[in-house]
Amino acid sequence: MSNGRVVSVACDGAHRFSKRAVPAIEVAAGLGVKGDAHEGVMVKHRSRVAVDPRQPNLRQVHLIHAELFEELALKGFSVGPADLGENITTCGIDLPTLPRHTLILIGHDVALEVTGLRNPCAQIERFKSGLLAAVLDRGPNNELIRKAGIMSIVKGGGVVRPGDQIHIEMPPQPHLPLERV
Repeated sequence: MSNGRVVSVACDGAHRFSKRAVPAIEVAAGLGVKGDAHEGVMVKHRSRVAVDPRQPNLRQVHLIHAELFEELALKGFSVGPADLGENITTCGIDLPTLPRHTLILIGHDVALEVTGLRNPCAQIERFKSGLLAAVLDRGPNNELIRKAGIMSIVKGGGVVRPGDQIHIEMPPQPHLPLERV
């Protein structure tokens, strides 16, 4: 299934909320984005390191669909690529609806495996007041819907650039819903 493309890529070697848009990023299998603060086999997210630094890093690459920025603009927020700390901004794919273990194939070499949802935290609220509530919603059964992107691990490394085509490879049934990681 081919229905998306890369809009922007970003990286930051320090643990800051927003990242810097760059012309290209290199991802390494089992590690993540080279030079990014979240690169590594073991967890790098500060709150998760505090709990147990021996946890596997299920948050190597953060992706957000650009359509979220359009939705947020309708709510009065000006947010663009890299602002919410994502490494890859996409368009044409409803990322939060993908099941766990979906493969996101980018260009000729890169393969990312979806691990779960980004759990929006207080940093989003500090970035822009009211934004945390704007990236959360409630479903028909009052379930919490997180819209701040998805997390993945790198299965196949390579270079990712804006304009690269994205192909989605669904995992075998039964599909597992995304949970926060």
